[in-house]
Amino acid sequence: MHEAGLIRNLLQKINELASREAATSVTRVTVWLGALSHISPEHFAEHFRNETVGSLAEGAELTVETSSDINHPQAQAILLRSIDIAEA
Repeated sequence: MHEAGLIRNLLQKINELASREAATSVTRVTVWLGALSHISPEHFAEHFRNETVGSLAEGAELTVETSSDINHPQAQAILLRSIDIAEA
């Protein structure tokens, strides 16, 4: 599945950032979906919840921002905007 691979890559970035900050968990994740990313916020959220099981981001609140600008330079992208973490 194409979406699962994209989410796994995103989760890898989230885990790297969280580990760098010695986080015990990720409490919130904000992503941006380009207009041509071909995934709805609902579908993204479903994949995100499935892929985060057992990770630092399991149970994190997810905020999905969407773009309708098909001419945006990153219209095909899924971008990590921010993460909030809990520290030890």
